[in-house]
Amino acid sequence: MLVSLNWLRNYVDIGDIDPEELAEKITKSGIEVDGIEYVAQKSTGVVVGLVESCEKHPNADKLNLCQVDIGDEKLQIICGAPNVAEGQKVAVAKPGAVLPGNFKIKKVKLRGVESNGMICSLQELGIEEKYVPKDIAEGIFVFNGDVTVGEDVEPLLNLNDAILEFDLTPNRADCLSMLGVAYEVAAILNQPIKLPDEIVESIHEEVEENVSVEVETADLNPFYGAFLIKDIEVMPSPLWMQNYLMAAGIRPINNVVDITNYVLIEYGQPLHAFDFDRMQSNKIVVRRAKNNETLVTLDDQERSLTEDHLVITNGKDPIALAGVMGGSSTEVNVDTSTVLLEAAYFAPTAVRKTVKDTGLRSESSTRFEKGVDPNRVQQAGVRACQLLQQYANGKVLSNAVTFDELDRDEKVVEVATESINSRLGTEITTEEIGQILDKLRFKHEKENEKFTVYVPTRRGDITIFEDMLEEVARLYGYDNLPFTLPQGASQAGALTQRQQLKREVKNFLQGAGLMETITYTLTSEGNKEKLISPEVRQQNLEPVSLSMPMSEDHKYLRLSMLPELLQSLAYNRARNQNSLAYFELGSIFMSEEKIVTKQPREELRLVGALTGLWMEHLWQQEKKPMDFFVAKGIVQGLFDFLKVPVTFEQRRLTDMHPGRSAVISTGDRVIGFIGQLHPTEQKNMDLKETYVFDINMEKVFAAFSNVPDYNQIPKYPSIARDIAFILDEEVKAGEVKATIEEIGAPLVKEVQIFDVYQGENVPDGKKSIAYSLLYQDPEKTLKDDEVEESYQAIVDTVNKTFSAYVRS
Repeated sequence: MLVSLNWLRNYVDIGDIDPEELAEKITKSGIEVDGIEYVAQKSTGVVVGLVESCEKHPNADKLNLCQVDIGDEKLQIICGAPNVAEGQKVAVAKPGAVLPGNFKIKKVKLRGVESNGMICSLQELGIEEKYVPKDIAEGIFVFNGDVTVGEDVEPLLNLNDAILEFDLTPNRADCLSMLGVAYEVAAILNQPIKLPDEIVESIHEEVEENVSVEVETADLNPFYGAFLIKDIEVMPSPLWMQNYLMAAGIRPINNVVDITNYVLIEYGQPLHAFDFDRMQSNKIVVRRAKNNETLVTLDDQERSLTEDHLVITNGKDPIALAGVMGGSSTEVNVDTSTVLLEAAYFAPTAVRKTVKDTGLRSESSTRFEKGVDPNRVQQAGVRACQLLQQYANGKVLSNAVTFDELDRDEKVVEVATESINSRLGTEITTEEIGQILDKLRFKHEKENEKFTVYVPTRRGDITIFEDMLEEVARLYGYDNLPFTLPQGASQAGALTQRQQLKREVKNFLQGAGLMETITYTLTSEGNKEKLISPEVRQQNLEPVSLSMPMSEDHKYLRLSMLPELLQSLAYNRARNQNSLAYFELGSIFMSEEKIVTKQPREELRLVGALTGLWMEHLWQQEKKPMDFFVAKGIVQGLFDFLKVPVTFEQRRLTDMHPGRSAVISTGDRVIGFIGQLHPTEQKNMDLKETYVFDINMEKVFAAFSNVPDYNQIPKYPSIARDIAFILDEEVKAGEVKATIEEIGAPLVKEVQIFDVYQGENVPDGKKSIAYSLLYQDPEKTLKDDEVEESYQAIVDTVNKTFSAYVRS
C-alpha cells in the first residue's frame, strides 16, 4: 500500500512531522513501513505560465517559438512539444531554475533564436513515466484553467509529496485504504479524524424505474448496490485527483474511471462503472458463470469461464468478472453519457478462485480477497456519486437499487485490566486502557476494571481477547513493555556432544575444500533404489511413499542422499561449474512396513560427491584431477580427526564402478561405501568422472570416544627406512601395511605407501609397492642394530606371508 502524506492530510492533521519520523512511529506500532519515496526530487524556479502566442520557428519545422507570460515577466521560449498551443497554461522553468537531476536552465540560442527557459513535461519535473496520463505522455503538461499565472507548480503538481510504502500483513486489510490509514495514524498521533461528508443532491427520478437487480448467489454476493448517474461528461479528472492517483501508483485515465479508482483507494471499497447504454438491458443479474461461457475483459483478452466463477450479467450475457475486472463491451468511453455504478460485497473465496484461474490480479481483487468493510460498501457508492456529480456534471438518480443480506454486526470482545497486565507484564491503568480504546475509535463500555469492546467492522482482524491485547500493547508502545531476566536456577546453553560432533564434522569437510549442500528429503520413483549403502540395502527396507505427493519428483522419503546430491552436481555442471566438491549431513528414512503405520526410523548419514579438478595451479602449470584416492584421503582424514579406526575393503557395488569402489568399516561393521560412480550412471546424469562416499554417522558417533589423550613430544631423533616389495598383483597394499605395523611395533611409529610401480624390470603379474617406515623410541636414541633387527624381521615376515621379495 502506497500512502501519500499530502492525501493523508485531508483526514488527519499530521502537522510538520518529518516523513522518516512518522514512518518510525507507524513501524513501532505494528505496521512495517518498507520505504519512503518522494514524488520528485526538489526543483526550483518552476511556475505556471500562459502561452500568449505560438508560432513556427523561422529556421526549424519541428520547433515552436512561444511568448509566455509568467506573471512578473514575459519569456520567449522555443518548445518542440507536439501539443504546445496558444492559450495554454503550462509549467515553465525560468532561466536559473534547477530541475530534478540537477539540470540547470540557462538562456540559449536554438537555430539562431534566443530561448529563455523551458516548457516542461511531467517527466522533466520528476514524475515517473508509467504514471503520466497517456494523452500527454509525449508532450508537455497543460493545466486546467483554474490555476494562477506565476504560481509555483510544486504544490499544484504534488511534487512536494512523500510516499510511505506499507508492508501489510494479511490481517491488516483495513489499511488498504486511506481512511484505514487515517484511523491508524490518528490513533498513533492522538489526533482527531475528518471523514468525507458523502452528501449527494439527487434528482427526483428513481433508480428502480430504470434498473432491476437480481442476485442468484447470496452466499457469494450478500450485497449489490446499483447507482445510476445520467448526463455524464467524460473528461480529464481534476488535477488534485490525478496527483493523488499517481502518488498511489495509478495512471489517470478520465474522470469516471479516476473517481472509481480514487474511492477504491480512499475507502478500500472497489467500485465498477458500466456504460449503461451499452449494457443493452435494464437488468443486472449476478450468478455463477456457465461452463465454457466467455467474456472479453477490459484488457481485450477473451476469458473462458466455469461455474466456479462469479459474473455480473445483463440478464443474458456476462459483462464483468465479479470483483476482478469488467468487460470491454460496457467500458466507459468518451461517448458515455449514463453510468451504472456498482458497489458490491463479493465473498473473498469467490474472488480468489477467479483470480487463481484467470491470473487477473488487480487493486480491486486484492481488497475483496482480504475482506472489505461491510459498512463502507454503500457509503463508497454514495461518495463516488458525489464526485461524479461534482466533477463529471452527472445527475444522480434517487435511491440506489440494492440486494442486501450483508452481515454488519460488530464483534464484541471483553477485556480486563488485570488480564492485560498479566499477559504483558505491565502496570497499565484502567484509565490508560480506556484512552487507548478512544484513540482507536472503538466503542466500549466500562464496568469497574472490565471493558466490553464493540469492534468496528472496518477491523475484521479483531475477534478475540488476544487481538485486543495486541491493540492495547502496540498503542501503549512495545518500547514501554518491561523486560526481565529469567528467575530461579538457570544454566547457560551449550551444545550436546552430538551437536558438537556434527558441527566439527562440517568444519572439517569445509576446511578440506568441500561445500555444504541441503537437498530435498524427498526423491522420485527412478531414484528411490539408487546408490543405497550396502548395509542399508541388506535390511530389505521399503521406501516410504507420500500419500499426497506434490510432484512425481518428490514422491518418496529417501533411502540415500546421493541421488539428490548428484542432481545438484549435474545442475551446476550444466552451468559451466566443472570442479565441484559437495557434502551433506542429513537423514535417511527407513521402514520395514509396506504400508507405513508408524513413524519411519531416521538415520544420520554423511555423503559427498566430487568431480573435476581437485587442485589447479595455473602459474606452475599443475593440475590434480579428482580420483579415488582424493576421496579416500578426505574420508580417512575425517576418521583420523575423530580418532575412530576405519578400514576400506574393495567390493563391487550396485551403481558403482566395478574396479573403483570399496566398503567402509569400523571394527567388523560395515558403515558405508566409497568409490567412483558407474560410467553409465555418469553418462545418464551428464557428469564427468565423479567420486562419492556415504557414511553412517550414527555408528561413527557411537564409536567416538570423548576421552582426551596426550602424546609427549619426542625427545629423541627418528630414523626413516624405505623398502619396496615385489608382490603378486592380487595382493592388497593395505594388508602388507598392516603386517608391517604389527611386526614393527612398538618401534615403527608410522608406515606410509609412497610408490606403486609396474613395468620394466618387474615381472608380469607382479607389482612393486614401496613403503616408508618411521622408527622412534620415546625413551632413548635408537641404535642401528635395533633398527636393522626390526627391519629384517619385517622383510622376512612379508616375504614369507605374501610370497614376496625385496626389489633390488
